[in-house]
Amino acid sequence: MTTTLCPFCNITDDEVILKNSLAFVRYDKFPVNKGHTLIIPYRHVPSYFDLTVDESRAINELILDAKKLIENEYKPNGYNLGTNIGVAAGQTVMHVHTHLIPRYNNDVNEPRGGVRGVIPEKKIY
Repeated sequence: MTTTLCPFCNITDDEVILKNSLAFVRYDKFPVNKGHTLIIPYRHVPSYFDLTVDESRAINELILDAKKLIENEYKPNGYNLGTNIGVAAGQTVMHVHTHLIPRYNNDVNEPRGGVRGVIPEKKIY
């Protein structure tokens, strides 16, 4: 199922940087860092937990392919990988997508805690 209002169901070929039969990769339009990509299934489903095993496998393959592309182009020092699931978790586009965010030395004052920073007071432990 696709929806005409979904930005991920209405992408153009020039936005796609990698793809396989079940998913594709594009750069984030509001990147956190250079090389920030989104890995998105073609099928319109809201949650990671709604993916089929094959879709999940296709996304994981593209995560690795996108990492290679980012390594060659941007040479990051690390990565954050995450999927927001539900409004309470910060999901704003209700078509599942995984963020692959390159990280660079000194891009923040204190990177310790990484994804735990989604709740700032829980980041440093």
